[in-house]
Formats: sequence, C-alpha cells, structure tokens
Amino acid sequence: MRKLKATAAEALADVLSDGMTVMSGGFGLCGIPTSLIEAIRLSGVKDLTVISNNAGVDGYGLGILLETKQIRKMVSSYVGENKLFAEQFLSGTLELEFNPQGTLAERIRAGGAGIPAFYTKTGVGTLIAEGKEVRRFGESDYVMETGLVADLAIIHAFKADSEGNLVYRKTARNFNPVMATAAKLTVAEVEHIVPAGEIDPDHVHTPGIFVQRIVHVPNPEKRIEQRTTRTRAQKETA
Repeated sequence: MRKLKATAAEALADVLSDGMTVMSGGFGLCGIPTSLIEAIRLSGVKDLTVISNNAGVDGYGLGILLETKQIRKMVSSYVGENKLFAEQFLSGTLELEFNPQGTLAERIRAGGAGIPAFYTKTGVGTLIAEGKEVRRFGESDYVMETGLVADLAIIHAFKADSEGNLVYRKTARNFNPVMATAAKLTVAEVEHIVPAGEIDPDHVHTPGIFVQRIVHVPNPEKRIEQRTTRTRAQKETA
C-alpha cells in the first residue's frame, strides 16, 4: 500500500465524517499537525470530539476549528492560551472533559496498548474523581481512568520513510507517538521524506505499522506560543 499522499486533503479525503473522534498531536504549538488541521477545517466536517493536550491558540492550530464551531467536545488538560476555548466552554457551546496532563497521556497510551482502564492516585478526592470508581490498594485510594481510542489520529513528525516509520524532534515528541498507536487510522504530516531503510532502526520512534498515511509538508510554519525575552540593558548587566 502506498502511504505517501500528495496533499493533506487527499490524505483525509475518505476518512472524515461528522461526529468522529480525532486525536491531534503536539504540545502547545510545538509538533502540531497544522496542515491536517487546515484540511479538516476545509472539509466542513462537524460535531467532532477532539482529544488533544490543548486547543492551540486563537486563530492557529485547533483554534481554527473552534472558530468554525466544528468541535463539539474537547478532551484536554490545558486551555489557558485560547480565549475562544474558554468563552465557548463558559457559554455552554463547547463540552470539555478535563484531565490532569499525566492522566491524559496515560489514557492515550493505555488505549494504544489495548488496556481498557487503569488506576491512578491523581485526582482522588477532587472533582476529577466524581462519578468514577475509586478503589483502595494498600493504604491509598486510586481512581479508575479509562483508555482512549480515536477514529483518527493526526500527528506531526520531523522525518519519515516511505513505509511510515517516524522520527520526532525534541518537544514535538510529546503526545504524537502515543496518539499514533491509539487510533483506528493514523495520518502523519512530516517535514522530510527519505527512502525506506535510510532511517536507522534504533532511531525510529513510531514504527510504520502504526501509520497508514503520510503527507510531505516541508518548511511548515512554527510559531512560538509565548515569546519571553530580556531587554538589551538586562543582558548587558547580566
């Protein structure tokens, strides 16, 4: 099967449907699949449940799907950088399932490993545990969390070969690898494509067996979520 597709739209053409669950990789604005998100926007698909650490920022990343109101529900751990996200949640137009960040990552990993549920101390005695099973192990209580599986995972990688073996770069490795394993179909946008066999097997982060489609996106825009700098005077003093 030829995994390489010419465009993001082609990679998603026969995949998208209203009401589906989508995992979207990355952390903040790092390693997010911007081209695939744009293809989802252009498709007009709606009522999506999106599993992602956060929802980008206003006007960028998943923020563009909030603008068009294509997302019905977010399963996330952080919403602080997106005003529209907060506004839609507070107005009741966007459903939100909050997760502690480590719990979210483990729920996705568990889904990819075929583990339906697990117990964790995180959230015991808080709103996180409401409505969930709490069980005692030894001298501590643990809350049960369920694994997450999506219809589609859209992820971003630095390099791929024609078989879909992926290599991530630095912070972009957050959430992308676990999401690749936890969906019925995984589509990866990649910055560099190399022939099969060129990537050292020891350097592969996600084996190609988990990736069904790839699209080449050279030189993608990479925004900085929060730029923090010192003034020149402070630098000279330091």
